Amino acid sequence: MGVYHIDQIDQKILSFLVNNARMPFLEIARECGVSGAAIHQRVKRLESNGVITGSRLLVKPQALGLNVCAFISVSLSEANKYPEVIADLNKISEIVECHFVTGRAALLIKVYCSNNDHLMEILLNTIQNIPYIQSTETMISLDQSIERQIWVKDYNNPMHQPAPLSKPKGGRKK
Repeated sequence: MGVYHIDQIDQKILSFLVNNARMPFLEIARECGVSGAAIHQRVKRLESNGVITGSRLLVKPQALGLNVCAFISVSLSEANKYPEVIADLNKISEIVECHFVTGRAALLIKVYCSNNDHLMEILLNTIQNIPYIQSTETMISLDQSIERQIWVKDYNNPMHQPAPLSKPKGGRKK
């Protein structure tokens, strides 16, 4: 599959859908100045080209009694065992994200637990018992200040435009 080039209308569509995945296609069509059928076709094309990988319902973890959010950095004893470790981590439902990262640790995982005792149980009896996990370091989130999807240029709100690149100081020498 080749590289899919996103035009201005595709960006508008993505901007609307990232902000509200339930926005009706006819409303997006009106905003973009095209037909509803054209929006439907473009969304299908964005999906088939892997630009849109799905949509989902977002649930506040606290509504389910998951009151502790933590980030755990994981160091591996053998870096080449990464696939085995990921397979074991994938079995732990409290883990909602896992990233292979640069730096001292190999992995950064995000977990939701009901309380600190639950977090400690997951750490001591589950995560730290996985073969090839050498050590962990846990940071508990006290507040989530920003929550959003990937940034897509918002054509309706000038406040959501990228900051212009600054020009070098001093100007051009003559």
